[in-house]
Amino acid sequence: MFIDVAKIFVKAGNGGHGAVAFRREKYEPAGGPAGGDGGDGGSVILQVDRNIRTLMDFRYSKHHKAQNGEDGKPKMQYGKKGQDLVLKVPQGTIIRDAETNAIIADLTEDGSTFVIAKGGRGGKGNMKFKTSTRQAPRFAEGGTSGEERWINLELKLLADVGLVGFPNVGKSTLLSIVTDAKPKIADYHFTTLTPNLGVVELEGGRSFVMADIPGLIEGAHTGVGLGHEFLRHIERTRVLVHLVDISSREGRDPVEDFYKINDELKKYNTKLASKPQIVVANKIDILGESSDFERLEKEVSKLGYEIYAISAATGQGIKELENAIWSKLQEVGEPEPIKEVIAENKLYELTDKSDEIIIRKEDNKYFIEGHQIEKLLNSTNFDDLDSVRYFQKVIRRKGVVDRLKALGINNEDIVNICGYEFEFFD
Repeated sequence: MFIDVAKIFVKAGNGGHGAVAFRREKYEPAGGPAGGDGGDGGSVILQVDRNIRTLMDFRYSKHHKAQNGEDGKPKMQYGKKGQDLVLKVPQGTIIRDAETNAIIADLTEDGSTFVIAKGGRGGKGNMKFKTSTRQAPRFAEGGTSGEERWINLELKLLADVGLVGFPNVGKSTLLSIVTDAKPKIADYHFTTLTPNLGVVELEGGRSFVMADIPGLIEGAHTGVGLGHEFLRHIERTRVLVHLVDISSREGRDPVEDFYKINDELKKYNTKLASKPQIVVANKIDILGESSDFERLEKEVSKLGYEIYAISAATGQGIKELENAIWSKLQEVGEPEPIKEVIAENKLYELTDKSDEIIIRKEDNKYFIEGHQIEKLLNSTNFDDLDSVRYFQKVIRRKGVVDRLKALGINNEDIVNICGYEFEFFD
């Protein structure tokens, strides 16, 4: 089964905590603080690998976590940085925020990388808190947490040409002839249940990628059958090759089929209907005495499309079609990037909220929450006067005391700071 959508959870590594240590060497009686900084946490990085074709691996492995940074060590030794976690994704993978569905990145170039979750910063050791008035700080800074989020991965095939048409019109047969692809082929509907890719090689080193998009049916734009799953793959193609069964062997009207497929494309996405299109009348070798080809040619000409008569089974007209497709691709040029993608690899609507401090009042109790406050609390040694004074100084500097007063706090009122209760004294 072709997997082209996956939802995964990514968690960057936490930063290591700074160390509290002092030099106690034999000939260093006043060595002072020597606690090293914690190492930064590893980041989660998405990397494009053109050898990967599906998102199958992510279907069975949904949680991905990078390595935490090591805590700081004595003798001014820094903790080791956590190892980054690199996740390989196929070309053409779009990354969306699972909550807002906003596009975060569009990964199309082989080897390109994107940091989806940044590792936490390592905390400072106590040697960094030494001042002229605080010679022996007995506290260090805690490391920050790594970023974490749920994301959706969506793969849209990167093909130059998309073969579209009703089931059983010969798309798979054509692909197998002009490329090295080996799709399963049989004489019944819905043989192709997954898109197949192949490279068409022409003389002079010219080549392009062709995708056999599974057959569409009426109502595909509403999701009938596997409509949405199929149609999504056509969006990134530069040229559509629309195959029509001209033989009428199954009692179908080729002109009616031509208009029905174009109608499905338009209803799903108006941009699809405006894509350059080459119409191919297939199975010309078994065309009876009817004038179906002439009727189809007349209708196609009204819309300004080129039409070619071929037989995918015998190879008739194939070379002419290949060259026509190549000429159309040169005329169209390179595909335009998706406009929704955020420039400079910046996350869309995912701002860093680590500095946000929440202060609220409930049932005559005051609550202080936030990652920054929690980090400060974890790094405070309440048995050490210097550490407590530093804690109070930071609380006041960040305006926490003023905001509590604005809420009406009085001395001896209870303040809950990240789960720990304190009495307030101004």
